[in-house]
Amino acid sequence: MSINASQHNQSSSNITEPTLSESFHQYFRIRVADTKKLRNCAFKIRYGVYCKELAWEPIRKSEVETDKYDDYSYHVLLEHIESKIFAGCVRIVIPPPHLPQALTPFEENCLFSVIPGQLNMKEYPKGSFGEISRIAVPCTFRRRPNEADHPYITAGISGKHVFTKEERRHFPNIAIGLYLSAVAMAEICQHKAMFVMVEPRLCKHLRRAGLPFDQVGELISYHGTRALFRLSANNYTSAMKLEVKELYDDIRESLRLQMTLLPYCDPTDR
Repeated sequence: MSINASQHNQSSSNITEPTLSESFHQYFRIRVADTKKLRNCAFKIRYGVYCKELAWEPIRKSEVETDKYDDYSYHVLLEHIESKIFAGCVRIVIPPPHLPQALTPFEENCLFSVIPGQLNMKEYPKGSFGEISRIAVPCTFRRRPNEADHPYITAGISGKHVFTKEERRHFPNIAIGLYLSAVAMAEICQHKAMFVMVEPRLCKHLRRAGLPFDQVGELISYHGTRALFRLSANNYTSAMKLEVKELYDDIRESLRLQMTLLPYCDPTDR
């Protein structure tokens, strides 16, 4: 049976493009690193970034990069489904209420840079906030070759999988998927806010994705020129476009089913 041109055009118009979330989850899976083996996978990615490529940390015989904050951090991995290669990692550092001496990296190293009147840490009891930290994506999944000096897109990794052009088209979504995972974790924990030390230009990208971090610190030299940014709970999802919100909701549900964290409870609400 022949199909005329009008029938063909009508058939083609009925083909819908996959949504951002559908495309993302076609290739990637969110994994909570809740075992020693999975956390070690994150530490290996970090070693490739922070020790070998950026030389921010010393080379270690163990070929893993860890620090004291990992004792009270929660880690997320992004797995490339077909190859089983981990395409990135991120952690959220959450100082527990029962350890008043425990600090986030920005509290220990960057509080001096806070813009007067922009941040009062007394408003954030221990357990009510976290810091996005150690986000990294292996060089196999880097977006553009000229971005090899940025930790969220670099790291060494080996693998025999040959990525198709269609797969590579979705690699730019890896970093935003990791940031959305961190924000989703903060929302699940009912945190009042989350913080991150990043370059201002990266925060512009995050704002375009619907994550309106506000700058609360002056620019300082901290593994490059960076500033402290905050995302308050009322802005976790309020600025997201529909397609980003759909991806976020799917990531959040995946994390919720894997996590065992208890949400923060404000003592004044009791």
